[in-house]
Amino acid sequence: MHDQRLKDIVPFVASIEGGSFAAAAERLHVTGSAISKSVSRLEARLGSTLLERTTRRLKLTDAGHAYYQTCIRIMEELAEAESVLAAQRSIPSGRLRLAVPNTYGRLRVMPLLLTFCQQHPDIDISMTFSDRFVDLFDEGIDVAVRIGKTAEMPASLGYRQLGREKMVFCASPAYLAREGHPESAEALLQHRAIVYERVDGSSKPWQFVTEDGYPDWRTVPYHMALGDADAQLQAVLGGLGVAQMPTWLVRDALARGELERILPHMQPEGLALTLVWPRRKQLLPKVDALLCALSGLDIGE
Repeated sequence: MHDQRLKDIVPFVASIEGGSFAAAAERLHVTGSAISKSVSRLEARLGSTLLERTTRRLKLTDAGHAYYQTCIRIMEELAEAESVLAAQRSIPSGRLRLAVPNTYGRLRVMPLLLTFCQQHPDIDISMTFSDRFVDLFDEGIDVAVRIGKTAEMPASLGYRQLGREKMVFCASPAYLAREGHPESAEALLQHRAIVYERVDGSSKPWQFVTEDGYPDWRTVPYHMALGDADAQLQAVLGGLGVAQMPTWLVRDALARGELERILPHMQPEGLALTLVWPRRKQLLPKVDALLCALSGLDIGE
């Protein structure tokens, strides 16, 4: 049954691409009668008319057009699978298109990618930095690094969650020496807040953790709203106020003593870090090598 399905697909596709049964017959080195019988057998099994036959040309019906698109996809995936298997032992090479979040991509992905490129000189990289949602298929992306909510993934996508960021309240030592160390959420909300501004112009609320461990979101009257995480960090380092930022962004400054944690017992979990890729590309040596390299990404403590 399955072998016959594949056998009938090829003459059907060849007929559409050639424009006639005769052209398909010449391409496949069979008779025109054999092509006609194969397509008729396919229509009988599906219970649908796929082609309108005239003396001059073949025309797809609506059902035929939908089926043709499916056949094309199947044949492309089979061809790609065969090339993958043939290349499994080869050196990873070719162009990779990678999409990463703006600031996280610069700070955390780039160092790993530099090492990756040194190890795989035959791979060319095209890298997009953006915090917007990227459609992998529409934009031809091989691998995406995403920070955010992980909705249910379609079967066509593979994914691997690497962890969840931690969110830290922090300020510079100079600011805290001048304004004092808040000892409660209410006291913290009285300080000069530096918040992250979303693309739509709204400000991201602060998240606290209650004594029972539940998230408690608070809208913050802010002193400054910035639509760039680097700018937010620079403002806090400059002593302009207090912010809640992810550990992957501030941990180096914390380690150097340039920032201090505030209310660490109220430190909540943030968004998930996920690798996403078109499943049909996973066995390509270049994609597999990149996924292995990016598995070393981390997002916080």
